[in-house]
Amino acid sequence: MVESTTSYYSDEEMKNIAREYKELLSISYQILTEDDKKLIRLAFDTAVEAHQTQRRKSGEPYIFHPIAVAKIVASQIGLDGISIAAALLHDVVEDTSYTNEDMERLFGKTVAHIVAGLTKISNMSRENDISLQAENFRKLLLTMNDDIRVILIKIADRLHNMRTMDAMAEHKQAKIASETLYIYAPIAHRIGLYNIKTELEDLALKYTDPDRYFMILGKIQDSREEQLAYIEDFTKTIEKSLNEQKIDYYIKGRSKSIYSIYRKMESQGVSFEEVYDKFAIRIIYKSAPLEEKFLAWKIYSIVTDHFRPNPTRLRDWLSTPKSTGYEALHITVMGPKGKWVEVQIRSERMHEIAEKGYAAHFKYKHGEQKEEGIEVWLNRLQEIFENSESNAVDFVEDFKLNLYSKEIFVFTPNGEIKSLPKGASPIDFAFAIHTGVGLKTRGAKVNNKLVPLNYVLKSGDTVEIITAENAKPNKNWLNYTATTKARSKIKNALKEETKTVASEGKEILIRKLKQLKINLNEEVMNDLVSYFKTKTSLDIYYQAGTGEISNQMLKDFASHRSSFFGLFRTKSAPKKNVEEPVYTAGEHYDSIVFGKEEESLDYSFSKCCNPIPGDPIFGFVTINEGVKVHKKTCPNAISMQSNYAYRVIQAKWVKSEERDFKVSLKVSGIDRDGIVGDISKVILDSKFVKLTNINIDSEGDMFSGKVSIFINNNATLKKLIQDIKNLKGVDKVTRL
Repeated sequence: MVESTTSYYSDEEMKNIAREYKELLSISYQILTEDDKKLIRLAFDTAVEAHQTQRRKSGEPYIFHPIAVAKIVASQIGLDGISIAAALLHDVVEDTSYTNEDMERLFGKTVAHIVAGLTKISNMSRENDISLQAENFRKLLLTMNDDIRVILIKIADRLHNMRTMDAMAEHKQAKIASETLYIYAPIAHRIGLYNIKTELEDLALKYTDPDRYFMILGKIQDSREEQLAYIEDFTKTIEKSLNEQKIDYYIKGRSKSIYSIYRKMESQGVSFEEVYDKFAIRIIYKSAPLEEKFLAWKIYSIVTDHFRPNPTRLRDWLSTPKSTGYEALHITVMGPKGKWVEVQIRSERMHEIAEKGYAAHFKYKHGEQKEEGIEVWLNRLQEIFENSESNAVDFVEDFKLNLYSKEIFVFTPNGEIKSLPKGASPIDFAFAIHTGVGLKTRGAKVNNKLVPLNYVLKSGDTVEIITAENAKPNKNWLNYTATTKARSKIKNALKEETKTVASEGKEILIRKLKQLKINLNEEVMNDLVSYFKTKTSLDIYYQAGTGEISNQMLKDFASHRSSFFGLFRTKSAPKKNVEEPVYTAGEHYDSIVFGKEEESLDYSFSKCCNPIPGDPIFGFVTINEGVKVHKKTCPNAISMQSNYAYRVIQAKWVKSEERDFKVSLKVSGIDRDGIVGDISKVILDSKFVKLTNINIDSEGDMFSGKVSIFINNNATLKKLIQDIKNLKGVDKVTRL
């Protein structure tokens, strides 16, 4: 199959493709059977042939992309032969003439199902009234219900795209990088792919804030020798004691990621030098399975014999591993030169799980136990995806709420242990027991004492839930829930109640409006939503049903509506004689232009980040307030660029004296009194135009002359020429 495509690839490209294929087989983390290798070969040949006419923006053959994704899947994530084959084929159905039926016929149901899932994610429906990226995120997660390999390959796909974004336009780089921070890095974290999560975050920062990225990168590289010397001092202090205990170990340093240093600098308002935990020390040891915990605590004892520990910073993930399967002992000690340093103690098995995540977790299980382990892991993720009907942005935020929360462990009255995020309340516990218990919660006891439902649970608490048949959730519960499951179930219950009340409210509203001689239609409903400042028509119906919108309020609305159009005209009338602000300092930025065409638009500054001249900025098109200007480092920038990319526009500061262009116009026509004054007035009244000279000569009853101006762009010039032409007596206006 590959031989038939040689005319599309150069000899050098064919050599490189063959080399990449051999490397793919050699770096596979899993042991590949002969059947695996045959499947991968067929997938490789099919992909090479299918993508033969395609090139990436960099100019290289497109086939290098699926091969690179397959290599990430094979080595960094450590998946099986079926996954490697699916990774090679992940763009074939989307970008070529191959169909899902072809995939099933050639590769079987499993590969076809994974490729179909990947194609489905890429072909998301694009509706204007939803957050596209949040919807993308939710659908991406929901595919995990079918086959976890879909999401893992998609993460590998995004990682390679992030590695190769240099050829893209700057605004596309910013959009994809923001989406990566908002969507893919959190998923990688949740799954336990910590190395990939770190690389995604660092690459995203490279494009969202390149100056800070390269500054931090440079300083990390400059301090590398100092770190190596510190690790050597630390090792010398404890190696004799470790060797005496005949522990087989090695010690290495791990630099904090560029993005995590950046986050700490931002959140704490400190410089690079003031971030003190920029790297950690790892002690990795060999051990038989039954001795792992014993040796970890023995190493801990040796370390704390030589260095003073901070007891509040002990993290024991041996007794209670993280939900991703992560196991280790973390302790912060006062190391050499009086510096606090984190020490991570892991066995080789624990280290492999931390590096590879999903795949390594089950490498150490066999047969039915292995399959059961995968099921347990999938079930643990399942509750996150149960609420597929919720608003997409809420879904994302709820998911992320669970992501980075540290875990606590509490007990049922029967002694069963439950893992919950830090900050969880009795309501979270109730829903963790069962949805039915959560929905009927009336009260709670913690350690045999009645507590309010907003009580914050702590590790070791024993929790008992008191239920009642007539109990039901209320909005306040959302203020003190910390789990996705509880929040989604509460929202669903509230939504159902809202729908019932809204249905009754609709009938009430129609009847009351009829009494005011108003028929409820789409236009009237839009006016109601605007007048009462609600988000949707459902809110209007609900407020009518609860009586929040009273008869008097509807009468006021009717009066307002009768004069609405006059009011609208008044508000919309153009402002006259508004002078542009004058800046005496010529070096100051005093204007902003938008989009590729660098247009001048009306804008205002956002209050969330208060940009000042010179800040890197972008424009955000709001629904009611025109263009809002935000700093690129605004706390809301990533969310806006991910959720509403179609409303984000490029923006940059300009200096008027650099921005304006000198233009000369020839004006001619029938002479009359006041013609020079009228031409001057039109120019002086025009925004973004400065008059520098006007020279008009009369000859008989005709005039002609030259007008010199500074102007910002071609669109403004066209409008000015038309405005002058509209003056009485003017015949021609041409640009010289």
